[in-house]
Amino acid sequence: MPPQQALKIAEERELDLVEVAPTATPPVCRIMDYGKYLYQLNKKLHEAKKHQKNITVKEVKFRPNTDEHDYDFKKNHIVRFLKQGDKVKAVVFFRGREIVHQSIGRALLDRLVEELLEVGAVEARPKMEGPNLIAIFSPKKQEGAAKSTRTHETKNA
Repeated sequence: MPPQQALKIAEERELDLVEVAPTATPPVCRIMDYGKYLYQLNKKLHEAKKHQKNITVKEVKFRPNTDEHDYDFKKNHIVRFLKQGDKVKAVVFFRGREIVHQSIGRALLDRLVEELLEVGAVEARPKMEGPNLIAIFSPKKQEGAAKSTRTHETKNA
């Protein structure tokens, strides 16, 4: 129908004439309450944001000469963070002439990668960024936990 006729119908119904597809031939318009449409669109976006999961990145710093007990203590922190669903950035910080012995830091992070295989996956392999050697770990998907909740739900049904 001609645009003037559509506009007249929209005014009679106290609604708006909204152009939906301007690139189509002929252009497609719809008669609707535009304010209500914007409100519902905003509400959908708000609902989508509500269901998003915020992932935080926790940082744990090591030094090349970190003692065994300190290493275990920090590794346990990383395990706890991964189980909570956070990503972890493990950093080996080199000071002064320690940068010459990068192999010690790499060995430390490689050991950490091996020990955390069952809890988390390596998202970024160890690499140098300035005076820091950085590796990023992300939590593993827990398939066993999902299966156990499903079996629990079927027993109750």
